[in-house]
Amino acid sequence: MTTARRSAALRAWLIAGTLDIAYAAVLSVATGGSIGGMLRGVASGPFPGASGWGAGGAIAGLGVHYAIMAAMVAAWFAAVRRWPPLGAWPWWITGTLYGLFLYLVMNAIVLPLRFGSPFPPDDLAKAAALLVPHIIFVGWPIAWFARNKETR
Repeated sequence: MTTARRSAALRAWLIAGTLDIAYAAVLSVATGGSIGGMLRGVASGPFPGASGWGAGGAIAGLGVHYAIMAAMVAAWFAAVRRWPPLGAWPWWITGTLYGLFLYLVMNAIVLPLRFGSPFPPDDLAKAAALLVPHIIFVGWPIAWFARNKETR
C-alpha cells in the first residue's frame, strides 16, 4: 500500500467513523437514550455482557465501532484497487451504493443474526432515518477518499 493510499484510507476511517458515531450519539440522545448506553449496545455485539460494563463497556463500544469502520474502509479501498472503474466513477454515486450495501449488510444480516432484529423494519421512516445518514456519513466519505488515482 502506497503512502498516499494509506493516508487516504486513514482519513476515510477517521472521518466516516467519527461522523457515523456522532450521528448515532445525537440520535440516541434525541430518542431518549444515552451515548454510553448506545456505545455499550455496540460493544454487546461481540461482547454480550458489555451492557453491564459501565464506562468500560462504552469505551469497548467505541473501539468496536472503529474496528468495524476500519473493515468497511479496507473493503472499499481493496475493491477500488481490484476494479479501478469504481474509483473513476463519481464518488457520490459509488458512495451512495456502498453506503446502501453496508446498511443492508448490517441491518439485513448482522443485526438479525446477532440480536434477532427484524428486517425490513416495521417503521420505514425510522429505517430511512438510519439509511440516509449511513450513505452520507459513511459511504460518501469513504468513496471520496478512495477516488484519486494516487489512492487506487
